[in-house]
Amino acid sequence: MTMTREPAPNTGAHGTVAPHRILLVDDHAIVRQGLRTILDREPDLCVVGEASTANEAIGVLEQTNPQIVLLDLKLSTGSDTEGLALCADLTMRRPELRVLVLTTFLDDPLVVEAIQNGASGYVIKDVDTTDLIRSIRAIARNETAFDSRSANAMARSIQATPEPLALTQKERNVLQLLAHGMRNREIGLQLYVSETTVKFHVRNILRKLAVSSRAEAVYEASKIGLI
Repeated sequence: MTMTREPAPNTGAHGTVAPHRILLVDDHAIVRQGLRTILDREPDLCVVGEASTANEAIGVLEQTNPQIVLLDLKLSTGSDTEGLALCADLTMRRPELRVLVLTTFLDDPLVVEAIQNGASGYVIKDVDTTDLIRSIRAIARNETAFDSRSANAMARSIQATPEPLALTQKERNVLQLLAHGMRNREIGLQLYVSETTVKFHVRNILRKLAVSSRAEAVYEASKIGLI
């Protein structure tokens, strides 16, 4: 976990304007260092903190009060999409927070899920530096931001007819363990993911099965042959 002092705000002809405060969340220190080097060159952008895990991100969020989060989806070896649950948690805590997903993963459902969980944009890590900065400034203006591949993924998902019970493999695994009466913590230990990630999967299961409780989810899933 790394925090920095905020530099003095920029002063222009029309007064003083504070730079946009940015939190970097990525499990690779070298990636965070590279992003910091790029972003700190921009007078209107200021990296105020870094985090490598979901728990660290929550702590740094409270201490640095960023306006923007650059978030990778893979924050541990146990899950490729732990960042989705963190995105939902961060934006629930701070509804005004703008999250830009910056990741190596791209598939149509993943882009849609990121937006459904509060992200304002989705960019692949090999994006050009100029385009990355443009995306950050766009979400700072309360706009959305996608690179060309993410935008195409969103378009395909909007045009496609969704399957009503398209549970992911991870959600099916969680559902199987719910059927055995396991609690979130026990499921996390079994699947080597955090309890927050389990809660995220359970919420998605309830939403997709159109039920309001774990017991109802198990009952409905058993009726239609999911378990």
